[in-house]
Amino acid sequence: MAAAASMLLATLALVGGLFGLARAATRSQQPAQSLPFESGGLPEQHAVSRYHVRWYTVTVLFLAFDMEMIFMYPWAVVVAQLGAAAVVEMFVFLLLLLVGVVYVWREGALRWT
Repeated sequence: MAAAASMLLATLALVGGLFGLARAATRSQQPAQSLPFESGGLPEQHAVSRYHVRWYTVTVLFLAFDMEMIFMYPWAVVVAQLGAAAVVEMFVFLLLLLVGVVYVWREGALRWT
């Protein structure tokens, strides 16, 4: 019990020290240090503002292609050992991903006009 309490106190001290260090570092900045670095332009909206709904469908499309690649690389290594069952399973998987792509296409995420 004493070990757990000392570990909790050490953790709280570490977290408090890091927060204090971060606060001290941000107070000592010059005004030029808080400006945007790469582009040099000031932001037009808040960083956590809402995204347009179109980007959610683009995300579904990205995830469809991303999951396809994640599962096809190991499948390509073992398909010769597993035989026809592995080929059928991969085509079922690709059919499910195709449903996601068709959904994104019908929602208009592939039109950029």
